[in-house]
Amino acid sequence: MSYVAGVVAIVVTYQPDSARLGALLNAVTPQTEHVAVVDNGSAQDVAGVVAALGGPSVHVISLGKNLGIAAGHNSGIDWARKQGAKYVLLMDQDSEPDAGMVAALQSAHEDLVGAGNKVAAIGPRSRDRQTGHLAPHVRFGGIRFAPVACEPGQRTVVTDLLISSGSLISLEALDAIGEMDEQLFIDQVDTEWVLRARAKGYVTWGHCAAAMAHSLGEWRRRVWLGRWREIPLHKPFRYYYMIRNSVLLQRRDYPCWAWRRLDAIRLVQIAVFVTMFHPQRLQALGKMLQGLRDGIWMRNSR
Repeated sequence: MSYVAGVVAIVVTYQPDSARLGALLNAVTPQTEHVAVVDNGSAQDVAGVVAALGGPSVHVISLGKNLGIAAGHNSGIDWARKQGAKYVLLMDQDSEPDAGMVAALQSAHEDLVGAGNKVAAIGPRSRDRQTGHLAPHVRFGGIRFAPVACEPGQRTVVTDLLISSGSLISLEALDAIGEMDEQLFIDQVDTEWVLRARAKGYVTWGHCAAAMAHSLGEWRRRVWLGRWREIPLHKPFRYYYMIRNSVLLQRRDYPCWAWRRLDAIRLVQIAVFVTMFHPQRLQALGKMLQGLRDGIWMRNSR
């Protein structure tokens, strides 16, 4: 399998699992011209791990401390520009692309642009590591994020949201839309960028065949809510950013009303799930209240 010229993969790490990082690098390195591993001040020697695992096309950028996923992406994007990249592929440390994913995304991107579309990004479908479930792409529905069906033979679909991991973005689009919002630190970074892109007339796309393995949440609870569902639960500090960043985005003028409505519903659902199922519910609820306060006052307590 040959790599796709002009594509730089950006892998942002923080306290990564060495085996999983190795699997990611083994999967993405053959598919891209370069890989930039941007480390957010991990305690372990990530550069040493990468040197043992990666090939000569893997470059390590050490930020020295945890500046967040947005700053990590931006550092990688800046490095990719210097390499003359045409595209960046954003990857989380706990994701792993299927063989041929990058080539499929790049080919579809080229065809969409050639047809006159203003493409913000194109992403694969995510396969849950624990359940094997292949998630659909989504659009804004009335009271929920509605799945978008890929019809037989259909290559791409329009989406309203994409997670950052697996997203292929052209440097041309980044020049027009701007880079990631470092104020948000971690949660809603991808959502904010997509909403900003939409406001500028750009469209996000999902690939129907390209896929990657991805992990969501630190814990899972299987609950009955009309049907059996797997509810992802996160470490308490994450709920601070979920709430604070949603409040910050709700205060901005460019998010569309469909997102505002669905995000408000999502926050209520998160509060209910945390209250009912989280193993550290008091800590998580405390972080949510702190995030609500700081979002209203537009400050950062972390």
